[in-house]
Amino acid sequence: MAKVKQICEEKLKGVIEEMGFELVEVSYVKENGGMSLIFTIDKDEGVTIDDCELVSKKIDPILDELNPTDDAPYTLVVSSRGLDRPIKTDRDLKRTLGKKVELTLFSKLNGKKEFSGVLKTFDEKTVTLIENEKELVFERDKIAVMKLVIEF
Repeated sequence: MAKVKQICEEKLKGVIEEMGFELVEVSYVKENGGMSLIFTIDKDEGVTIDDCELVSKKIDPILDELNPTDDAPYTLVVSSRGLDRPIKTDRDLKRTLGKKVELTLFSKLNGKKEFSGVLKTFDEKTVTLIENEKELVFERDKIAVMKLVIEF
């Protein structure tokens, strides 16, 4: 399964990026009794259903030629990351600067694991939030999950 993911990422990342999208993740998983090859894409303005269809039509013939699953049947899925997606990459962090996020640490810091606040800044090793007018600095490798707070 890792081989399928690796082949797809190596061979299709450039194609997807040329179309103006970021290839966030490739998954090859068992779903609904069969295998699914899932390409998760993103772009700054957000991803539409039409974008997913466009990418699917572009990569489908390339996948047929690559045959990453060695003729094993699969369903091709191209999807967006969704609003509640985890914030993982520098690109994600850059898009989220100045917005409210919530994060969960792997282990407690000052008696708690969950924090929320406005993302002030980040670098290779740390993320800084403003929570109740206090600046909190977290080591990135200690953060289990960070997500945008969605307010309606």
